[in-house]
Amino acid sequence: GKQWYQRRVRGVNRSSMTFLCRQAFAKLFQSTPDDLDMHMIYDVSHNIAKIEQHMVEGRQKTLMMHRKGSTRAFPPNHPLIPVDYQLTGQPVLIGGTMGTCSYVLTGTEKGMSRTFGTTCHGAGRAYSRAKSRRNLDYMTVLENLKQKGISIRVASPKLVMEEAPESYKNVTDVVDTCHGAGISDKCIKLRPIAVIKG
Repeated sequence: GKQWYQRRVRGVNRSSMTFLCRQAFAKLFQSTPDDLDMHMIYDVSHNIAKIEQHMVEGRQKTLMMHRKGSTRAFPPNHPLIPVDYQLTGQPVLIGGTMGTCSYVLTGTEKGMSRTFGTTCHGAGRAYSRAKSRRNLDYMTVLENLKQKGISIRVASPKLVMEEAPESYKNVTDVVDTCHGAGISDKCIKLRPIAVIKG
């Protein structure tokens, strides 16, 4: 019961943040979210369990797929992905850090057979949050971001150290590994220009 409730709260939380963001833009630009073309493009969780059909030892089976620290990456023409993505495959958003690039990947057939349509959802931590707070300097991290032309707004200084680029593995190496293994395809590389941590 408690875990079910927590999952529902997280889903409502994402919806609430989307609603409030749309309202803030509408107020700022004195318009409506629809007139500003602020429609949901894509919404995906990376810590989730879903019932799915997969091939296991040559037979289709119903499985409970629990993806923790990973995300779904279904190939083109898969019946469970939206029509808009049928030709490309399921989009996979790979967040970098506040000072490094991020990527958009797509799912592959090879990924379906090797990983049940699963790939990474980020680089993963290189340092624990506590180690980051102990070893990194707040002002140095801010200065490094500023030198890269990245603006930051943060609710707490400790978040700056915890989420510093140095706290994470190299996202490009992780993405290159997934691409090289054929479990997802690289499509787009993105560069941060602003960071909001709260």
